[in-house]
Amino acid sequence: MRDAALDDIPALVALVTGAYRGESSRAGWTTEADLLDGARIDADILRADILRARSRILLLERPRAGRPAELLACAHVADQDGMGYFGMFAVRPDLQNAGIGRRVLAEAERVAREDWRLPAMAMTVIDVRHELIAWYERRGYARTGVVKPFPYGDLRFGTPRREDLRFEVLRKSLAAPAR
Repeated sequence: MRDAALDDIPALVALVTGAYRGESSRAGWTTEADLLDGARIDADILRADILRARSRILLLERPRAGRPAELLACAHVADQDGMGYFGMFAVRPDLQNAGIGRRVLAEAERVAREDWRLPAMAMTVIDVRHELIAWYERRGYARTGVVKPFPYGDLRFGTPRREDLRFEVLRKSLAAPAR
């Protein structure tokens, strides 16, 4: 796993959008194609996330002989107000359900816990994504009951296909297990 650089932005936009939007996303189980159209991530947001302090975009790649490595998954982890924040998590749709996501999530948690010494990780998930919330709950995240509005009208995050979208905050303690 490595950190993204500015020249990775086009590949990141393609991976994240392909994992969540349009017909290609339907090959996996994380699709938002019935909820949103259009962009899932914006190149300017990615650039800012890559350049800011205590913010890393993790890339999982597969080496290929004689060719550039193939991007399989990514996630953004950042220090946000003294807590880890996990977002922009994407696994190539045809590779979902193969353990790749668990590996990327574990590395993001390790960064927040060990490198930055943060006590917890938080994320926002569209609250109608029940199967995705259940996946995070199996990994120790808890629903907080805190909801945030969806950014309707901000096309950097897509065009909603329904009017009831909002985010729920999930949280997990990163305290080291007792030995």
